[in-house]
Amino acid sequence: MSEIQELLERFRRGAELVATAMTGAAGPELDFVPEPGKWSVRQIVAHLADSEIVAADRFRRIIAEENPTLISYDQDAWARNLNYARRRTSDSLETFRRLRAENWELLKDLPESAFERKATHSERGTITLLDLLKIYAAHPEAHARQLMEVRNRYKEAKKQHA
Repeated sequence: MSEIQELLERFRRGAELVATAMTGAAGPELDFVPEPGKWSVRQIVAHLADSEIVAADRFRRIIAEENPTLISYDQDAWARNLNYARRRTSDSLETFRRLRAENWELLKDLPESAFERKATHSERGTITLLDLLKIYAAHPEAHARQLMEVRNRYKEAKKQHA
């Protein structure tokens, strides 16, 4: 299996990893913040949904346009100003899953040469489609681990208050 095929498979499985990490999460657990400045389960899943919206735009620009400019965004400002703390977790998870599947469909049949296409990122500089695939393949993996950590911290806090 080539590096690109392996990355595409990791990318495809990202939504499953997040859904698995969310299994059984409900009620106050969704809004538990492990420490100041950290995100709750609800906020993490909302972030994943919005991040996948950004990914969809970036993938399409780099595939369709010659050296497009990709603009960075302030994830903390998005979390605060787009009200991640009040988003419906089920809707956020469904948005992430649906967009991830659509993005995978877009990427899976591209020729390997397409992954050499370049863009200019406003913070990272020159970036290829392969670079974006690596970033977005790893993104839900990291957040699935974060979700499990937040959920474990919630369970520990609940035990201490019992």
